[in-house]
Amino acid sequence: MRILVSGSSGLVGSALRPALADAGDEVGRLVRPGTKVGSLDVAWDPVAGRLDNEKLEGFDAVIHLAGENIAAGRWNAARKEAIRRSRVDGTLLLTRALAKMKTPPTTFVSASAIGYYGDRGDEVLKETSERGRGFLPAVCVAWESAAEPAEAAGMRVVHLRFGVILSKDGGALARMLTPFRLGLGGPVGDGRQYMSWITLDDAVGAIRHALDSTSIAGPVNAVSPAPLTNRKFGSTLGRVLGRPAIAPLPVFMARLAFGEMADALLLASARVVPGVLQATGYRFRHPDLEMALRDILSA
Repeated sequence: MRILVSGSSGLVGSALRPALADAGDEVGRLVRPGTKVGSLDVAWDPVAGRLDNEKLEGFDAVIHLAGENIAAGRWNAARKEAIRRSRVDGTLLLTRALAKMKTPPTTFVSASAIGYYGDRGDEVLKETSERGRGFLPAVCVAWESAAEPAEAAGMRVVHLRFGVILSKDGGALARMLTPFRLGLGGPVGDGRQYMSWITLDDAVGAIRHALDSTSIAGPVNAVSPAPLTNRKFGSTLGRVLGRPAIAPLPVFMARLAFGEMADALLLASARVVPGVLQATGYRFRHPDLEMALRDILSA
């Protein structure tokens, strides 16, 4: 299969490209101006609204992972607009170009996020659950809606709603390791908020499953089958590291340090389950958190 990948230098994209190549797929990248390009790579500039449409021909599938890191800096109006535009405008630019092709790809797999559901307490959230309220749910709705031109052109469109992706090389877990190793880790707030997580290996596996399973379309929760509370996550990580995990981060300190982002990312509760993945036969490499952490941190 010939596959085009956006966001190929990110945490997921960097793991996905070699996995696809190892499976015998030909992989092209959507790359920014000034990047050294290979024969299958396609130049684009989503900020300027430019895309080399002619080079899009010949791909069987597109995996769209590009988007600003939502946790890279404190949120303000400009930062939030950059987060929204990087997802919505880039997706629209790409799907509109694909829809105009003589022979569009058969499959368009796009990243989304469990931020779609917002702060929902201990409610079990499935792909059919209603959207939440607030900034992140609004971004996710617009992000997924931006793929409509691809669907209208007859492509099979899959929205992978990723949970917290666990890797020692980046993302939330990598940022947690130093304080936890120093014995400074613990619950955020009361620790009762649910965390829905997935390992990087299973994130890549879910993408591969979405590509290969032609019956899948629409939203897919890319999370492990075992969401757990923030307090339980912290105690498990502490146990794996052989360190106490009893130093709480009070709510007021989280808000002081991170502002609005604290409520959306650290204090919000999303108990999400992978209904579609399980119903279509996906077998998780890491269904259990402790097993997952021990595997990740021993690699």
